[in-house]
Amino acid sequence: MQLSVIILNYNVRYFLELCLVSVQSALSDIDSEIIVVDNNSQDGSCEMMKMRFPNIKLIENESNLGFPKGNNIGVAVAKGEYICILNPDTVVAEDTFTKVLAFAQRQKDLGIVGVKLIDGTGNFLPESKRGVPTPFVAFTKVLGLYKISPKFEWFGKYYAQHLSENETGKVDILVGAFMFMKRNLYQEIGGFDEDCFMYSDDIDLSYRVLKEGKSNYYFHETSVIHYKGESTIKDGIYIKRFQEAMQFFYKKHFSTRSRSLGTGSFVFSLFMKTGIVFFSFVKMFQGRTKIKTKPKSFVIYSSNTDLATKLALIFQKKVSFHDLKTEKMVISSWNLGNTGTEILLDNDFVSFKESIHFMESLKNKGLTFKILPKGANFLIGSDNSRERGTVVKIE
Repeated sequence: MQLSVIILNYNVRYFLELCLVSVQSALSDIDSEIIVVDNNSQDGSCEMMKMRFPNIKLIENESNLGFPKGNNIGVAVAKGEYICILNPDTVVAEDTFTKVLAFAQRQKDLGIVGVKLIDGTGNFLPESKRGVPTPFVAFTKVLGLYKISPKFEWFGKYYAQHLSENETGKVDILVGAFMFMKRNLYQEIGGFDEDCFMYSDDIDLSYRVLKEGKSNYYFHETSVIHYKGESTIKDGIYIKRFQEAMQFFYKKHFSTRSRSLGTGSFVFSLFMKTGIVFFSFVKMFQGRTKIKTKPKSFVIYSSNTDLATKLALIFQKKVSFHDLKTEKMVISSWNLGNTGTEILLDNDFVSFKESIHFMESLKNKGLTFKILPKGANFLIGSDNSRERGTVVKIE
């Protein structure tokens, strides 16, 4: 078997369904398997799996075992030569795995391959590629210095800004939302460290791969949607967890003493505490988060006229209908004056690859997007990378 895709789920039932529809399409021509590990979800995720995806292997944990252990359980039963650790709040294109597999097979020093991740509005997610978070690099991240001078080498290391988002190349650290590698390498290094704090498990795995003499790669030739959600809100809790994660990583890999961080601990703490104070000061002047506004109009790409009528009743607004049997999806001709419009993409007639391309091409135009997965009765999407997302049921 060529590939095993491992998806760890916890209470994201609708995102999981969308993800699985996209993954199944992307694996149609690959000798592969999908393994879903559920960390005791209470939202009907497992029931949905058994009804809609009875042939997909489902492992039901009796408690929330966390990200590292949950994925380790999935990999332990995998049979593929390659594995892909994949978040349930992702959407892959129909050719994502074909492209990544071909790229991986060409590398002689293969470690982990990551891809170009975008949020629910088509914007690039910089954590798709990162550098080793030494104390100074972590400090520049907390202070946001990479935004002030992204081309300056020392400030651009956290997000590996030596590579552009549209350039494939070697990087140090990849994000756990999509990690593609050989199964035997994952097993040789012991998989995810189950003692890791939140936010450091993927950093730790990537770094241990580098220590084995392998190379990690950022691969830009396929884009994957990652609906990041509320875990990315940059509040005090996030900063505290970020500090704990970096301290765990630093203690494990950079400490020269076995029981304490010594001088290194002082330097690290000084960097991080200074950054947190600065961050908190900036937050004081940012004001409250703007209230989310509802779309002013809706456009659906489909061939189902009844669907447009049904959605018009749900949204209480006219839904402009574009029939793909008679029209071409010409992105360049879109009226950019339609700020506040929500684009609805029917997966029965618009592929995931087309949907992703559509979102990337129309990013930052004041538009939002939702996808209707094939065979589903709901629309799902996220208006920005700071919210968990919205589900609209179609009865």
